[in-house]
Amino acid sequence: MEILSELSNDASISVPRLSKKIDVNSSVVYSRIKRLVKRKLIERFTIEVNDAELGYQVKALTGINIDTKQRDNVIEKLFEIDEVREIAEVTGRFDILVTMYSRSLDQMHKMVSEKIGRIEGIQSSESFIEMKSRRKAMPYMPSNNGD
Repeated sequence: MEILSELSNDASISVPRLSKKIDVNSSVVYSRIKRLVKRKLIERFTIEVNDAELGYQVKALTGINIDTKQRDNVIEKLFEIDEVREIAEVTGRFDILVTMYSRSLDQMHKMVSEKIGRIEGIQSSESFIEMKSRRKAMPYMPSNNGD
């Protein structure tokens, strides 16, 4: 799982550099990565975009309660909004949580009131503006098979 931890921190690391970092032969690292992909522990290698550098300064999570008969329509309409990035169906006081980004608080307000608020099937919503975020890497623990 050491390989998984290192790749989750930097998916662009080269196999030779990774093998040196974890002190395992490059051919072994390469075969273990292939095995992790085959076992679907790694779904894809990707990048992380800095939204703030692109001008998206405001991030919000919006909890939404919906008419369950309109579930598919609501989700489809939400994804038509460019600023909506992720929709999660959840337990608790909301039916879904929507992650969205905007360039300003004013733009976020307009999106919530003029776009989201007008979708048929949405009963209520509550938005949470992210003030500051901290992230911790997933602590994948070593296993016996060396992946």
